[in-house]
Amino acid sequence: MASDREPNKKENTMPSDPENDKDLEIQREILSDRKFSLGELIAREGGGFLKGESPVPKLVQVITEINMFISANLSDSSGALQAILHTWVQADEVKVSEHLNSPMIALREIIEAIVDNPQLLYELVKQVDRKWGQMYDERPYFQRPGQSAHPDDEYTHESVRKSLIELLNKIP
Repeated sequence: MASDREPNKKENTMPSDPENDKDLEIQREILSDRKFSLGELIAREGGGFLKGESPVPKLVQVITEINMFISANLSDSSGALQAILHTWVQADEVKVSEHLNSPMIALREIIEAIVDNPQLLYELVKQVDRKWGQMYDERPYFQRPGQSAHPDDEYTHESVRKSLIELLNKIP
C-alpha cells in the first residue's frame, strides 16, 4: 500500500514567486498603517466592474451613433438643420432608449414624427432659422404656416421637410 501519511502541505503548493512575494509584502506594509475605509474598498474592488464594458453609458453611445449618421447623411450646407436635429435626438431620450440595440429605428421614428406632424415641423424650422441667425449673425427669415417663404430663406417648411425625407430614405 502506498504511504498512509497525509501529504505535506508544501508538496501541494507551487514554488512561490519571489517577485510576487515581494510585491505582496510591500502592499501589506503600505496598508498596515491605513485605517479601513469603505471608499478604499470600493475603489479596489470597483476596478473589475467595468472590465469589458465601456465607461460611456449606452444611451450616450447610441445618441452619438445617430448624430454621426445625421452628420454623414444629411445634406445641409449651413449646418443649422444638423445642429438642431442633433439637439432633438438628444432631447428625445425616451424614444432613443426604446431602441438601444437598433438606433436607426429610433432615428426613423423621430424623423417620421416630425414629417407627419406639421406643428412639429414648423417648430423645428423655427429653431433651425434661429440657429442659422446665431451662426451667421444675421436676422433669420421666419416662415409662418400658410405663408410663402422669403426668397432668401434657406430653411423653408418645404425644404426642411424634403431634407428630412431624403435622410429618412438613407436610413438602413
